Amino acid sequence: MGWLENVIIENKEFENERLELTDKNSLYFLGPNLTLKGCSVVLKVSARNLLINQARFVDCTFEVKQELKNHQQWVFASLERCQFKGNLTGCDFGCWPGYSEGAEHGFIKDCDFSDARLDGCRIMGCDPASIRFPRWPCFTILDPIGRAPELRGVKWPGSVGQVIMDDLPAHPAPTKALTYYAPTLAKQLETTPEELRAVIEKFDCIVY
Repeated sequence: MGWLENVIIENKEFENERLELTDKNSLYFLGPNLTLKGCSVVLKVSARNLLINQARFVDCTFEVKQELKNHQQWVFASLERCQFKGNLTGCDFGCWPGYSEGAEHGFIKDCDFSDARLDGCRIMGCDPASIRFPRWPCFTILDPIGRAPELRGVKWPGSVGQVIMDDLPAHPAPTKALTYYAPTLAKQLETTPEELRAVIEKFDCIVY
């Protein structure tokens, strides 16, 4: 593999623009001192090609054209009234002091994930009450650490209890919400989405 070309977008403000971050041979740096308002951002690169540093997004739409996996860089962004579309796995959003320098400036509020598929994604250090989470077959555990004793106190199908619920207290302290995609989880942990849902329905701390 050859050298990647650095595309650095910093010290700028964009309004009502369309940004396409789709070149596999580019390394995209968003920020510092970058503000996007009312923009459409098309993403079709892997997590390692997308680096965010103190960028602010307001009223933006993110179209994730290629599944974005294990992207913690969102915690270096401020996201307000943004909409996400597409598949995101293992991504973290919000404010996560202690993760890395600058992550304490992360923020998320009034964002809409209802057209996205989230799996193993977390909201960190921000109130999830203003967030629109994707509906079933995704489901979101609110206050997973605080509600862990209650969630571990029931019988879950397959190995969901041992793998997911018993592990809730091990998540970082700022974890405020945790979203999974039931079909993937069921396949990995020897159960079915229907069996999962039968238990999920018992809890008011789970949005589905």
